[in-house]
Amino acid sequence: MSNINKAFANGKAFIPFITCGDPDLQTTAEVVKAAADNGADLIELGIPFSDPTAEGPVIQGANIRALSGGVTTDKIFDFVRDIRKEVTIPMVFMTYANVVFSYGAEKFISTCKEIGIDGLILPDLPYEEKDEFLPVCQKYGVDLVSLIAPTSANRISMIAKEAEGFLYIVSSLGVTGTRSEIKTDLASIVKIVRENTNIPCAIGFGISTPEQAKKMSDIADGAIVGSAIIKIIEKYGKNSPKYVGEYVKSMKDAIR
Repeated sequence: MSNINKAFANGKAFIPFITCGDPDLQTTAEVVKAAADNGADLIELGIPFSDPTAEGPVIQGANIRALSGGVTTDKIFDFVRDIRKEVTIPMVFMTYANVVFSYGAEKFISTCKEIGIDGLILPDLPYEEKDEFLPVCQKYGVDLVSLIAPTSANRISMIAKEAEGFLYIVSSLGVTGTRSEIKTDLASIVKIVRENTNIPCAIGFGISTPEQAKKMSDIADGAIVGSAIIKIIEKYGKNSPKYVGEYVKSMKDAIR
């Protein structure tokens, strides 16, 4: 059984996304701890990439700040090794196929296993090309998390049948970022997912308020929030852990 299942074992899951190294890894560590202490069920750690095609301006900005601060994949691995001494909830990396490919898939994924990373989300990896990484992920017991977008239509059942860890349902077309409303018919997507797999699904992209989180978690098994958290970190910098903790608590309370 996947360790990721633990995130969904106690009701609806709240999943924050945090870019590693924005503004620095020490702050990232404090933010992760604050999120975990305030009810986060699973944490998505973003490994910065110079061309993050799925990201809107907020997370792009975090990527640029982290990279200009000298963050590297190896430094992030060391950071996770360290934080795993205190944080026990499931954690996954979200990054781009090129990051894994250039590091060496075997080396990258085996290190994920060694440091306690439970899964990998690669938003630019098409479903049809996942065999480039899937066998290595399965070899080391790291879940390759699939994404389902509003455009997936007739592929939803196919993706769901082979899903691992959890399914990331993208709420809206376009890039990440907060949205005032989400218009996609997500209930019908979740219905097809439910018919094809027992693996939990969480909705991300565009969620920022407790009301939105509640609405999304009523449809699915959890809600994923990135840009709204990155905005808090951008605003408060090294003082952000306290504010992120308060925000996570408000979101988790909303979906309980």
